Amino acid sequence: MTRSIADAMVLKDGDVFFLTQPDGQVPAGPGYGFGLYYHDCRFLNAYGLQLGGAAPLVLGSTAKAGCNAIFELTNEDGAAGERDRIPKETLGIRWERTLDGTTLRLDERFTLRNWSHEPVDVPVEVRFDADFADVFTVRGLLPERQGTRHPPEWDEDRLVFRYDGADGIARTLRVAFSPGMERRGERAAGWHCHVPPRGSAQLTVRLSIAEAVRDSRERASGTRLAGVRVASDSELLNRIVARSLSDLDALRTSLGGHEFFAAGVPWFVTLFGRDSLTAAFQVLPFDPDTAADTLRLLASYQGTREDAWRDEEPGKILHELRVGELARTGAIPHSPYYGTVDATPLFLIVLGRLASWTGDLSLFQELRPNVERALEWMRCYGDVDGDGYIEYRSPAGGALINQGWKDSGDAIVDADGRIAQAPIALVEVQGYAYAARREIAGLYRRSGDAATAERLEEEARLLRARFNQDFWVERIGCYALALDGGKTPLAVVSSNPGQALWTEIADEDKAGRVVDRLMADDMFNGWGVRTLAATERGYTPIGYHLGTVWPHDNSLIAAGFRRYGRGDAVARIFEGLTSASLGFEHLRLPELFTGFSRAEFDVPVRYPVACHPQAWAAGATPLLLQVLLGLAPDGFAKRLHLVHPMLPADVDRLEIGGIRLAGDTVTLRLERGPGGSVAVQTVGPTGIDVVVEPGEQAPSAKGTD
Repeated sequence: MTRSIADAMVLKDGDVFFLTQPDGQVPAGPGYGFGLYYHDCRFLNAYGLQLGGAAPLVLGSTAKAGCNAIFELTNEDGAAGERDRIPKETLGIRWERTLDGTTLRLDERFTLRNWSHEPVDVPVEVRFDADFADVFTVRGLLPERQGTRHPPEWDEDRLVFRYDGADGIARTLRVAFSPGMERRGERAAGWHCHVPPRGSAQLTVRLSIAEAVRDSRERASGTRLAGVRVASDSELLNRIVARSLSDLDALRTSLGGHEFFAAGVPWFVTLFGRDSLTAAFQVLPFDPDTAADTLRLLASYQGTREDAWRDEEPGKILHELRVGELARTGAIPHSPYYGTVDATPLFLIVLGRLASWTGDLSLFQELRPNVERALEWMRCYGDVDGDGYIEYRSPAGGALINQGWKDSGDAIVDADGRIAQAPIALVEVQGYAYAARREIAGLYRRSGDAATAERLEEEARLLRARFNQDFWVERIGCYALALDGGKTPLAVVSSNPGQALWTEIADEDKAGRVVDRLMADDMFNGWGVRTLAATERGYTPIGYHLGTVWPHDNSLIAAGFRRYGRGDAVARIFEGLTSASLGFEHLRLPELFTGFSRAEFDVPVRYPVACHPQAWAAGATPLLLQVLLGLAPDGFAKRLHLVHPMLPADVDRLEIGGIRLAGDTVTLRLERGPGGSVAVQTVGPTGIDVVVEPGEQAPSAKGTD
């Protein structure tokens, strides 16, 4: 089992990322997820610094711009000099780290400062190891090693680690030193370092990654969100949004000339269907180009045949693409793997929402064949038994058992806590299918194909009617988690119906009851909505999908609450996640955290191996801001609606710039007025017509300055 990475220092640039302990080091030994990764391979799995035979003590650390870090260290009592023991805190060690995804280099600079009035002579040693493990092996999913790992060797003044992969790729890690080392070990280099009184000395280490065969992925620009600006009278909000946008740009990756958001560090730095689409959707108003790129890229991998090993079917959108050794040799089916039933309708939803922001049908026309194949997949392959619902079967081989966003093997349970039997029709996936048909119907209608639009609208209408009859469970006051293989509703209270509300498939009279149920104490833990109610037999606060809190899930749930007029619940979720961010380094919301309640603990309890940064967790706050502001685009009319705009409870002034609509940009300024009203202004010239639709917390004025 992989040990906790909850406190890891994370750097990422392009396709290279590095996870270390807070002191900058990578511990040796099995079970750790720390290390230097590239193309699904861990090149460096141990990295240690010693002064006088002892590890230094970390005083503080910080990460800058996603690819730079600084660690401030000092010596402990155990450090031995060349002649005498060095009193503790005599030496200050500044460790400066720069990761470059273009040159595939990690540059390290150590500056030793002597705070005493006597000279210090200290032996310094750095140790390394390179296991070249595939990320699936690191995670403990596949223990086998397939290639040949060569013993480390010295090439003049460089320490070289080599691995010949079974996929035909030779991988190399080279370590260079300046000044040249004085002692060489099998996996170590050492110096005698003289530091004058009140003076300093400097050492540098450069680690370089190389592959004999390169694939087509390039470094992404990493700057598309740089023009987005959020300024408010809450410094906490400003910092959280800045961290979110910075993390998303750090996760930006390029493949075949198209940029997308890699799902998360360290386990999912690759193209994911649902994750990459969801993150693109979360920042659509600020970065429509990445959504367009993601759609084109996923369309290029759309399924064309029936392949049970990879769960591929004609028209299906992929789940996950891997480029590591295990994928290249066929040990895993991820080249790509299609085991998901939600990516295909999400592909259509994002295409429709993107058109609403751009006011442009050109991408729809370009991808129209892909759209038609995706719709056909939903009707045929996605509907296992012809009942009108999208389901998934029990898969073959080593494929995922569950194929919605809650895809762990024990995620979908019945009221007795037992694992549900396939085929399974998830509640939120039916909502996705409903919204996908409505979104695409609108694009067909605008393109002049009224017949296809009407057919899709009728399919959506019939689905909605049957859904509200089959999925509603009166005795729990909520929609079922899913229908199992016997068409029996799984009558457990879960977060999934909240995402169904986001798609507007719910009847009005039922939607309000869903909101109340999800905000009850056994579901809302004070920071967010749990994935499963604490009163359910299957609940565990540390279960990956059985009681934990996922920020992205909560952002979509909040969007659903807002669609049914429940701004009060949206405000509670926003406040909860904002407060939760204070419990994590750099205010970075992780992939998930445990379900222990806010009443039990002052800070959220971490999930040990959660990804951070994670794309759709980083996208949660930007989406929640959109939800609060009530942003509703009409790009074809170049009009932006603000439907009942709200401000967070502790924010009285907010300015948000970089909103892009139909090729133009607008900056909005909101200010709380008397009685809780919100005044909205556009700042500077813009060709966008901003329309405010008043409600319970309506704006009192609108203008331009």
